[in-house]
Amino acid sequence: MKVGVIGSGSMGSGIAQVASTADCQVVLYDTSAAAIERSKAKLSKIMKRLLEKERISAEKATQIQNNINYVNSLKDFATCDLIIEAIVENAEIKRKVFVELESYVSDECIIASNTSSLSITSLAAALVKPERCIGIHFFNPAPLMKLVEIIPAIQTADDVSVKAKSTIDSWGKLTVIAKDTPGFIVNKVARPFYSEALRIYEEGIADFATIDWAMSELAGFKMGPFTLMDFIGNDVNYVVTETVFKSFYFDPRYKPAFTQKRLSEAGYHGRKTGRGYYEYQEGAINPEPTKNEILGQEIVDRIITMLINEAADTLHFNIASKEDIDIAMTKGVNYPKGLLSWADELGIQTCVDGMDALYAEYHEDRYRCSPLLRKMAKSEETFFNIKTTHD
Repeated sequence: MKVGVIGSGSMGSGIAQVASTADCQVVLYDTSAAAIERSKAKLSKIMKRLLEKERISAEKATQIQNNINYVNSLKDFATCDLIIEAIVENAEIKRKVFVELESYVSDECIIASNTSSLSITSLAAALVKPERCIGIHFFNPAPLMKLVEIIPAIQTADDVSVKAKSTIDSWGKLTVIAKDTPGFIVNKVARPFYSEALRIYEEGIADFATIDWAMSELAGFKMGPFTLMDFIGNDVNYVVTETVFKSFYFDPRYKPAFTQKRLSEAGYHGRKTGRGYYEYQEGAINPEPTKNEILGQEIVDRIITMLINEAADTLHFNIASKEDIDIAMTKGVNYPKGLLSWADELGIQTCVDGMDALYAEYHEDRYRCSPLLRKMAKSEETFFNIKTTHD
């Protein structure tokens, strides 16, 4: 198979590496010669490191590099079977690229977007053959992250969906199918991990370090929300939150926080700028958490309840299957447990009570309980076990 990748940034280069490692011939396009050189140098460095760790042979390393052809014209995609776009998160720019691209490729070529939050249906509408378009969303870094979301547009042909999924599966990835809704699975379900942590901070309940301590030490997440936002970049994370908020017709559940907006406006994007919620300059001293386990558990309960509620609503609206939702959150963002399995473990009624308590306190639609959770609690059902019965 011949695979095209548009954009040689971190994500595009990672996707190209994945396809090349799977023995595909890859065409990697960028308008910037400097970006292409950086991509080549980065891949060479990665191959050298894998060789040193004896993860691959010298022959395989050479093959991976030789499988990638770097180009600066979309015309070079003419013989590709699958093309994945991984450029700036701007729908208008993506559509313009798709229109030009379609004039060069065969009628059978699948055109995919790696967008994390834009409408695949909207992008597909720019094409003469919209049925060839699909979302194929990798997670960064693409070579290391197992999960890939497959998002058919309304127009996507069934055979295109099947071929896209089987292709990515053959590359050694774990695919999940998501309906074309804002944020798909991961970026929709994960919003409360950040937004509720920000809300807790803005209310003065706990500081960044304490919230991060609670979520990592008590709840088992690899990173607390503020450490993770600094890792992702506040500019990137805020834009996704704002996009999901607008796309869901300003549903208050997805409302962005002014704290993150101001940090983004200040250019405090996190690790990459040396400052975010924490400081990363040499010699910087960050505050220690308040290790109060009662407070910590209250923080954990609130954020986990909100996450479970979001996951339940995602199932309620048939955005994805319950299995795919849990796989997406454990493999896409390394959650310690699938959220729906976690709900079973805590008890569905406990989750309903937690949401109702938040709503009773705030009277905000942000804290409305998912109808699915309420229905399941009444009928004593669980997500993954048989219905509970009483003698």
